[in-house]
Amino acid sequence: MDDVQREIIEALKVKPQIDPKEEIRKSIDFLKEYVLKHSFFNGFVLGISGGQDSTLVGKLAQMAVDELNAEREIEKYKFIAVKLPYGVQKDAKDVEDAIAFIQPSVQYEINIKPAVDASVASLKEAGVEISDFTKGNEKARERMKAQYSIAATYNCVVLGTDHAAEALTGFFTKHGDGAADLVPIFRLNKRQGRALLKELNCPEHLYNKVPTADLEDDRPQLPDEVALGVTYEDIDDYLEGKEVHDTARNTIEALYRKSAHKRHLPVSIFDDYWK
Repeated sequence: MDDVQREIIEALKVKPQIDPKEEIRKSIDFLKEYVLKHSFFNGFVLGISGGQDSTLVGKLAQMAVDELNAEREIEKYKFIAVKLPYGVQKDAKDVEDAIAFIQPSVQYEINIKPAVDASVASLKEAGVEISDFTKGNEKARERMKAQYSIAATYNCVVLGTDHAAEALTGFFTKHGDGAADLVPIFRLNKRQGRALLKELNCPEHLYNKVPTADLEDDRPQLPDEVALGVTYEDIDDYLEGKEVHDTARNTIEALYRKSAHKRHLPVSIFDDYWK
């Protein structure tokens, strides 16, 4: 392992091996401690996509609020799961299966299509015709906007699903799914997240499904690994300090450098990371 790989692993806090039970406990305790310290919060909000990451974070959040309510013999805390389809979601059955697994305190469904289409139309009217890829980012940002509106209404914290493999590659929308208050699975790579879901007795098809952001109309359900040009197996191996072939290594490190701005707060004159 060279210095670059070691630096990336240290920045993203990935361990080469984990105990799934221990990591589940860490995430739940983190969520509980945060809302107890900031007593004006009543729980958590998260969009549920039917994929591995939101299924895991949603389950951890529900477990955290269940424990808080039981320990204090109150019903103050809740987890709000939000279904956020753009029209009709092709894998809607997976969303319902994830909801059934999580058993959220509250759930809402908000169709983002009218808002996204209105935004695209307004831009076009002004002379700005965006690409299908950029429209995908509009969808991600509209989803996060809806989650923050719900969170503000119910005094809740917005959760993010960012994990180490996603953070490394920058495979998220800036100020979209990359915007959140807490990221309880930051430090875990993709296979480690699967291990936690397996420990939690999640239905296998939810953590074994092909990961996809599914943001582009022209390329629906495009697999993440196709978009990235590298497999999650290679990314996870890299993050665990293992050797990967040169092509994968070069792609991973190029993605990390290119996406540095996504992992940083707005830049001021006092920041020098970009120089």
